[in-house]
Amino acid sequence: MILSETQEAQAKNRDVTLNIRARRAQRDLIDEAAALMGTSRSDFMLSAACRSAEDVFLEKRVYALDEEDFRLFEEMLDMPPSDNPGLKALLKVKSPW
Repeated sequence: MILSETQEAQAKNRDVTLNIRARRAQRDLIDEAAALMGTSRSDFMLSAACRSAEDVFLEKRVYALDEEDFRLFEEMLDMPPSDNPGLKALLKVKSPW
């Protein structure tokens, strides 16, 4: 795969190597997706892994609230949604699939 100037610059700024073993079908799937995104296999995999890692942190985050703040939080959850014309219009659009 030919790297763009931006991809080459990003690759030069990296200071550690990650190695991973995969099945041929997995590599081929990743390569196809990376090509669709116009990026290298490494950039695609690194981006996907970082997104997944961020999701783990967000899912495992614990929010501690005192009794009053928790009561207010529950009240907000129980409130009916506010009128949102943009969202209503979006939900009326037929899905492309």
